Amino acid sequence: MTLLPLLLLGVWAAVDRQAVYDGVTRLAGADPWWLLAGAGFTFLGCVVAACIRQGAVPDRLPPGLLVASQFAAGAANHVLPASIGAHAVTLRFLQKQGVPLPRASASLALYSLVRAIAKTPVVLVFLLAAPSAVRPGALLPDGRTLLVAVAGVLLAPAAATLVLAVVRPLRGPALDCLRTALTGVRELHTRPGRFLPLWGGAVAAPLVQASVVASVGTALDLPLSWPQLVFAYLAATTAAGAVPAPGGIGPVDAALVLTLAGYGTPLSLATATVLGYRVLTVWLFLAPGMLVMSAMVQREAL
Repeated sequence: MTLLPLLLLGVWAAVDRQAVYDGVTRLAGADPWWLLAGAGFTFLGCVVAACIRQGAVPDRLPPGLLVASQFAAGAANHVLPASIGAHAVTLRFLQKQGVPLPRASASLALYSLVRAIAKTPVVLVFLLAAPSAVRPGALLPDGRTLLVAVAGVLLAPAAATLVLAVVRPLRGPALDCLRTALTGVRELHTRPGRFLPLWGGAVAAPLVQASVVASVGTALDLPLSWPQLVFAYLAATTAAGAVPAPGGIGPVDAALVLTLAGYGTPLSLATATVLGYRVLTVWLFLAPGMLVMSAMVQREAL
């Protein structure tokens, strides 16, 4: 499962060698200062993730170690699918900081839920603030897609309820986790020092990630404005977010190339932008992230 997205990327690169070659060539001649800015936004994403993690637990966490844990979690996130790696690292870190397992598990669920909820108003506000950045008609799904989405929204809680009703050993732990989560949410939202970083970080997270793409696109002189590049990333990650690939590698790349091409960007430039985004967010920080993880394990912080 971990190697499948990389295998698919390798097949795509072999089939469309010319586009990949042109993209690498263009990326080699990109503006280095804008690429450096993209690297800065990538690191800022770790800080934003740390803010959300702190807002999701009532316990006070050491800021330096928390940011380091999210740096390590980012590396693990590109190894396992569906953010399992990042959540595993964070769960271990929270337990090492004395956070009980039920509360730590509930914080992971709250983190994922808040990030998903906060992204919707970001996209809507973006559309209202910069209507020229997108063609709203192109965002409307067709009838079949809308039907599948509605069915998924209705069937998911029904399936969860059915599983809990049939598998009795899961009922107690699930209800305990739900009670712990609801109690924690109520407590967190009575403390400004928790719900402000929680929701503020959740709103800032997709914009910071989109700024990496926008920085790479600007470095490559793409014929798109900054708002268009930011929205291209938001649209691509929303469309491909349901595919549980490690770090979104594969689905997000394909969706982003298609979105940029839909704006009239030449395929070689769109490919170069995606390659630059992956270099900054994955390959550049993968080895340092693993080293940070190893150091935290040695210090028994993980």
